Amino acid sequence: QVQLVESGGGLVQAGGSLRLSCAASGSIFSIKTMAWYRQAPGKQRELVASITTSSRNTNYDDSVKGRFTISGDNDKNTVYLQMNSLKPEDTATYYCNLNLKRRSDWYSRDYWGQGTQVTVSS
Repeated sequence: QVQLVESGGGLVQAGGSLRLSCAASGSIFSIKTMAWYRQAPGKQRELVASITTSSRNTNYDDSVKGRFTISGDNDKNTVYLQMNSLKPEDTATYYCNLNLKRRSDWYSRDYWGQGTQVTVSS
């Protein structure tokens, strides 16, 4: 089994910062990509940022470019999301997503964290 445990969410004023963490545990053989998604009430889940572990290439939604930074620690099987200059429209539940292969698997697949709430007050 693989478990993803998120932490770091909370309530912050506009302009503030938060750092989200997501640690994966279990029989992990390799991780292909790490990503953060978010879902606001009444809206679809959207990709915020992603990183490819082999190339370290990153991708960001236009709404967070220049404010958010995704990073990953392969040794710790952990992905981070540093969020600066937060805005009320960043309020959402944030989910981490890892595409990984377990030692017993032929192929990699997606695993999701339980979600952490981020609330930005104006």
